[in-house]
Amino acid sequence: MDKKIWDIKCVIYDCDGVMFDSLEANKRLYNHIAISMGRGELTEEEIKYCHTHTVFESIRYMFREAEMQEKALGFLKNNVQLKDFIIYLKMEPNLTNALNILKSKGIKTAISTNRTTSMKHIMERYNLWNYFDMVVTALDVENPKPHPESVEKILSNFNLKKDDAVFIGDSEVDRETAVSAGIKFIAYKNRELLADAFIEDHLSLIDFLSNGAAPRR
Repeated sequence: MDKKIWDIKCVIYDCDGVMFDSLEANKRLYNHIAISMGRGELTEEEIKYCHTHTVFESIRYMFREAEMQEKALGFLKNNVQLKDFIIYLKMEPNLTNALNILKSKGIKTAISTNRTTSMKHIMERYNLWNYFDMVVTALDVENPKPHPESVEKILSNFNLKKDDAVFIGDSEVDRETAVSAGIKFIAYKNRELLADAFIEDHLSLIDFLSNGAAPRR
C-alpha cells in the first residue's frame, strides 16, 4: 500500500507520551497525593487513567467521596509544586529535530494537552517555547480533551481548515479528540489505536508531508 502523503499546514502534539515519556513523573505525582491523603498507591488501572486525564479528573477518579476530593484538591493547591515532578520527564528522541524541520517548512506547530499549570514549567525547563506557535492546556478551554475545543481553538487561531491539520497522540483520549475535531490522527508508539497513520519516531512524521523532506531510504 502506498504511503499516505498529506498537505499539512499545522501539526498538533499531545504532551505526555508523545513529546515526553512522562509515566514515571505522573506516577510519582499521583502516588504522592494518594499516600499523603492516607490511601494506598495507585493501581495500574488508576495510573493509566491519570496519565491521560487532567489533574482535576484524576483526583475525582482517585477519590470517589466529595469530601476527600476537596481535601486532595486543597493539598494539591497548597502543598504540591507540580514543577518538582517534571525533572522525571524524558524527552522523546528526535522531537526537536522534527520540530526544526517543520519550522523550516513553514508548518505551524501547536500543543493540545490536558496538563494545567505544569505545562509552562515544562516549556521553560526544556527550552521549548521557540519550537511551538501555540500551546493549549486544560486551563485554556471550557472542555478539555477528548472534547474538540482545544483543536478548534488552534485551527481558529491560525485560520486553518480541518484538512490542514494532523494530531499526534498516543492514547484513546487523543484519538477521540482528533476524531471529534474532524482532523487526521497519527498514533505515536501505539499500534493498538485506530489511526490514519503510525509512527515510532518523530522524524518519521516528515515522510507523510507533501511539503516535507524526501522520504528517507
